[in-house]
Amino acid sequence: MSLQEIITRISKAEELANRPTGSTQLIAVSKVQPNSRVLAVLQQGHRLFGENKVQEAQGKWPDFRAEFPDAKVHLIGPLQTNKVKAAVSLFDAIHSVDRVKLARKLADEIQKQGKSPELFIQINTGEEPQKAGALPAQADDFIAECRAMGLLITGLMVIPPAEEEPSLHFALLAKIAARNDLTGLSMGMSCDFERAVALGATHVRVGSAIFGARDYG
Repeated sequence: MSLQEIITRISKAEELANRPTGSTQLIAVSKVQPNSRVLAVLQQGHRLFGENKVQEAQGKWPDFRAEFPDAKVHLIGPLQTNKVKAAVSLFDAIHSVDRVKLARKLADEIQKQGKSPELFIQINTGEEPQKAGALPAQADDFIAECRAMGLLITGLMVIPPAEEEPSLHFALLAKIAARNDLTGLSMGMSCDFERAVALGATHVRVGSAIFGARDYG
């Protein structure tokens, strides 16, 4: 599948959901992809990318940004507190704010650097023990706590359980966001982004459908 096909399918999903064209941003997930594939997508004019790891992004994006200064990079993977300084410096958005200790560290670092990436709070809607994210029952308190630290929260992010209908999780995320006056919804991946768009996604994270299968070898 090509980048253009994905963009067309997002537009169609927006139209079917009576949403304005362009209201969903496509994050091209470039983690573990060869630089040649990322460059090809940049050369097609796409400018919003997602990375899972700070270290991988540090090795890749300074060079790409020298050539494509308008490129934006979002961190969509988990963030360790010892990588916060680098993350605030490097990323335009962080989608994985998931615990108080990390929020505090981000608040301190944003103050020091005088710049703030957009921040999304990750919600573990499936309450999966192996997955990061605030539990739905704790979401309102955690959002309030982050705001009390001075963090400007853009929205919420979710990765639904693989074996469950994702729409249920997208709808729950949208409900939590609405009652906390948050407009950003980072939800939907290669296999379910159209369902996410139908339920209000502002950011969809699509990797393999654009770049091809990842080689973790």
